[in-house]
Amino acid sequence: MKPVVSLADVSSYLPKDRVSADYFAKYAESGAQASNVMFKAPAFRHHVAPGETPADMVEAAIAPLFERQGADFLDEVDVLITHTQLPDLGIVGSGGDIAHRLGINPEWLIDLHNGGCAVFVYMMKIAKQILETTSARSALIVTTQNCAGQVFTQDQVRTLPQAAIPGDGAAVGLLTKSDESPILDIEAIHLPQYAGQMTVMADPPRKYWEAGEGQMHLGFTESKIAKVLARGNRIVPEVAAQVCKRIGVKSSDLDLLVTNQPNRLFLRNWRDALQVPKERHPDTFEDCGNLFGAGIPVTFDRAVREGKVAPGSLVMFAGFAHAGDFAAATAVRWKG
Repeated sequence: MKPVVSLADVSSYLPKDRVSADYFAKYAESGAQASNVMFKAPAFRHHVAPGETPADMVEAAIAPLFERQGADFLDEVDVLITHTQLPDLGIVGSGGDIAHRLGINPEWLIDLHNGGCAVFVYMMKIAKQILETTSARSALIVTTQNCAGQVFTQDQVRTLPQAAIPGDGAAVGLLTKSDESPILDIEAIHLPQYAGQMTVMADPPRKYWEAGEGQMHLGFTESKIAKVLARGNRIVPEVAAQVCKRIGVKSSDLDLLVTNQPNRLFLRNWRDALQVPKERHPDTFEDCGNLFGAGIPVTFDRAVREGKVAPGSLVMFAGFAHAGDFAAATAVRWKG
């Protein structure tokens, strides 16, 4: 019989540098994309400090867990799964550096480079599978979004409409073999035909590793934006509804819906599609912008700290990645 696996705890970190939309407005160039709903800027976002590394961010994010779980809870972490939006170490990624900083030597150490804005759910799925099928005792899942203050503030990039949307932050989740806050079900779907549509480009064109004059940024066209909007509007409610079906509840009965947060339009459309009222769909978009993979856990952590998640709440985490090549959802019975 498989053990019950729980999302036992979540904690997060936001960099100290809180940047208003005015910073980008003074550099912004006009153009068709500037008025697109995809790029309606939040009021604020946080930016990593110069020299701040993913390991620094994770160390700050995990600090509250020591207070709640005890000073030695890391001794039982046999699984570490990390996702870093902008790894500061080429080739090897940030996982090893994070493990070293935390002083752990897990049997399972996975640097997960896909999953995008839905990566927290994807990491839960992988960690749950390992805990259910091996002798591993607990798992730590880590997501770090650190490109807003490093990529989108470059002088050539900060003029683009997309530059004002992202923010930086990090979050950590602890999974244990217990019924503390059981993970009820997880749905994850890959749509690899769209994987190549999230492109990084520069002017003049070059490979991302090649030297050149133009600064790298995400490549958007009106056609691509329309397709991403259509896919994202569809696939997030689909994966959430599939989880609801399997656990035998209506989406309207969810106590909390926590999604990634690319923009206000997606947030509204998702809760409308799932018939979840706004007060049960928290987001941190206005204060944090699009946190990419850190959006779901950062928002949930804030909701818990603000007393918006009652013990026994049925919580749905859901999101999609990149141009729509991945989507995932999971339901957790949160016991606090």
